[in-house]
Amino acid sequence: MSLDLTKVAAQVGGMVARLKAGGAERQNRLNHALDVLHNWSADLELLRAKIASSKTTWLVAGLVNGLDRCHKAPPTPAEFTVIATDGSHIDVDRHKSTRCNLINIGSVILHYGVSPSATLDSFPCLYFGDEELVIMPAGVRGREQPIEGVLLGIKRSVDECRQLANLAAELPPGSSILALLDGSLILWGLAGQAYPEFVTEALLEQGFLTYLDEIRKLNRDKRIALASYISFPRSTDVVNALRVALCPHEVADCDRYCASSEKRDCDMVAGVQDRELFSAILEQGERSALFISQSSIVQKHYGVHQVYFFYLRVDDEIARVEIPRWVATDENLLNLVHNLVLDQCQRGQGYPVALSEAHEKAVVTGADRENFWQLVELSLVDEHLPTLSSAKSRSKRTRWV
Repeated sequence: MSLDLTKVAAQVGGMVARLKAGGAERQNRLNHALDVLHNWSADLELLRAKIASSKTTWLVAGLVNGLDRCHKAPPTPAEFTVIATDGSHIDVDRHKSTRCNLINIGSVILHYGVSPSATLDSFPCLYFGDEELVIMPAGVRGREQPIEGVLLGIKRSVDECRQLANLAAELPPGSSILALLDGSLILWGLAGQAYPEFVTEALLEQGFLTYLDEIRKLNRDKRIALASYISFPRSTDVVNALRVALCPHEVADCDRYCASSEKRDCDMVAGVQDRELFSAILEQGERSALFISQSSIVQKHYGVHQVYFFYLRVDDEIARVEIPRWVATDENLLNLVHNLVLDQCQRGQGYPVALSEAHEKAVVTGADRENFWQLVELSLVDEHLPTLSSAKSRSKRTRWV
């Protein structure tokens, strides 16, 4: 055993003791946040204007139609289809003789109604060669960005969305469809890294958003609602809106007023997460009011796909459901997301069954990775091509005496 748990046990005990001691303080902050939420619900326009003029160092939710509103689930249609995709990947391994990566997309089509059916499949795609392993600006060499690590994860999200668009296009006219992605609609990896603009253009504007647009246009002859599902979210966008409300200044400006301040009024709700807030006000199956993500990458690039979100209570969990603007502003599509996501969670023991099945089709295990690299090396040997690998890679496969 590489980890000696006896040496960790005392540290775990200390952590639990500190969490227990801070429980009362955390509950006080949550209670205060709930008071602010209810009190400002009557002054929504005033708070919306203050948020619009604020300059904060944290992400603040945009307000749409309320703060503490609770919406019960509408009736589930008699006939409907749920499609979902999820992905996994094998990254480039610099210790191997060949540079390549693999993305495996799991897809699910579940039809409910008079003639229920299920189609589950997976679509592995091998990428190799410079034209597939790097992103480069058109007509310019020397600025290539390797598709590895974080960028490969983003590329996988693009491929998941592409496969979802393909599934949606194959369904017959007149269908009522929920199209589900796992995780956020916001490609946070592009927002958090200083990538060149041509990388964002290739993966987002010419990739992810293009496929979202293909799905949106399918509403001409079918009802298709797109959503992403985030289980056990850690976001604080709505709580941060309450922090703006608590700011004593007419215009909240963190850098101007609080750069050296030891104590701030907004700290009275700091540390509270959105899911804790809505766990206290939502009943089973209810969703919250709508909110808007004001992420800089969304504001700059997403346009008609601007990300809205709401919180949904499923048993003891509060989930975050993200939808593009064209779903949020269409009451029929919004209701379709609400009732079908809830229905999927009820069928899947608290988590959308379509996403669970898509994950099972997509997952790449440690044994799968080993088998993949063995297949690559054996294929190279069969064609009498070099199979050199690093000493580190060989040492991991060699049994020491």
